[in-house]
Amino acid sequence: MQEAAEPRGERGLNETWFVSVLGFSVLAAQNAALIVPPLLVEIATDLEISVPVAGQLATATFAAWAVCVVTAGPLSDSFGRRPIALAGLALLVASVTASAFAPNLATLVVLRVLTGLGGGMLPPNAVGAISEVVPPERRPRAVGLFMALQVLSVGSSVPLVALLAGWGGWRFAFLVSGLILAVSLLSNWIWFPRDSRERVRNLEFLSRFRELLTQRFFQVAVAANLTVRIAYWGFFSYYAAFLIATYDISLEFSAVPLAIAAVAQIAGSYAAPMVGNIRTYPIMVALTALAGGVCGLLFFSFDLGFWTAVAVASVGTGLLSMTFPSLVAVSTHHSGSSTATGVGLMGLSNMGGGVIGAALAGYLLSSSGFGGIGYLCLGVTVASVLSALFFRKQ
Repeated sequence: MQEAAEPRGERGLNETWFVSVLGFSVLAAQNAALIVPPLLVEIATDLEISVPVAGQLATATFAAWAVCVVTAGPLSDSFGRRPIALAGLALLVASVTASAFAPNLATLVVLRVLTGLGGGMLPPNAVGAISEVVPPERRPRAVGLFMALQVLSVGSSVPLVALLAGWGGWRFAFLVSGLILAVSLLSNWIWFPRDSRERVRNLEFLSRFRELLTQRFFQVAVAANLTVRIAYWGFFSYYAAFLIATYDISLEFSAVPLAIAAVAQIAGSYAAPMVGNIRTYPIMVALTALAGGVCGLLFFSFDLGFWTAVAVASVGTGLLSMTFPSLVAVSTHHSGSSTATGVGLMGLSNMGGGVIGAALAGYLLSSSGFGGIGYLCLGVTVASVLSALFFRKQ
């Protein structure tokens, strides 16, 4: 860790400030990726399409994010953190701002793909930068803070999106998101440190992935995280739409339950990397995933009453939020010099879960109603429990 200590001293970086700047960047990127779910009804009405079809905008975003997160990690490990951060933010600014003027569904799909590509560059790059600055003994706390700042995008930005759309329409919400990203791009241009480390500057992607995937940890952790994130993204993608359709609330008022659920997700993301140790966290993954899946089933399949449903959804999404940051924190100890590549693998399982979760949830909604999403949440979390328990035996 001597390499990480020396650059920190030369740059005079404050760890908390550094993590906060990175967190704000990824917060803005996550907001750009998650802006669609609370706007599904508005977009569907304006573009004269159904809500399940509009929901596939999220699928397109997650698919592009998943593709990019695989390539961004090795690029970051090889060519440095700063260029990747600036390129990703620039692409996000352009695509999100242009989305506000999209005339039809096809144009918006293309722009959402570009948004996914830009956003996918940032999380593995940011965690790689943190791992080079923060010593191992403080890294779980730093990663927990960083992941909590990401979830803060749900706690602040997503409810704000609902309010902005209620005031000025969904296009206005995209314009504000583009402005936030522009501020983030300027901040990173000024404050993101230039890389002083010696790097092997090549494009040998496969060698880095092959090295990590020979480890038992990555083989099982990717599978366990994928199944939990299918449940999480399926749950979250149709959370607001379910409340609006079932309890006849307004788009503006949906900001309240979104904010409540997000507080639970922030708490889960911050606490998860610090709960348990190398021997006990597989058990934590299994128990929290299963409990979150049960909450998803109760929320979508039973008439609980509005506030009881909000409480159950908040607990469920909070529990489902714990797996990803926990495995990201542990992955930094298994990745060696390919930290961003390792985080990219976890990010791939995250956004892969987004692709599958949003697509399956949309299909189940159109074929069997919201109740099908609840059974999806339970089924995939049971699969995650089996993966986690298998890892425990290893």
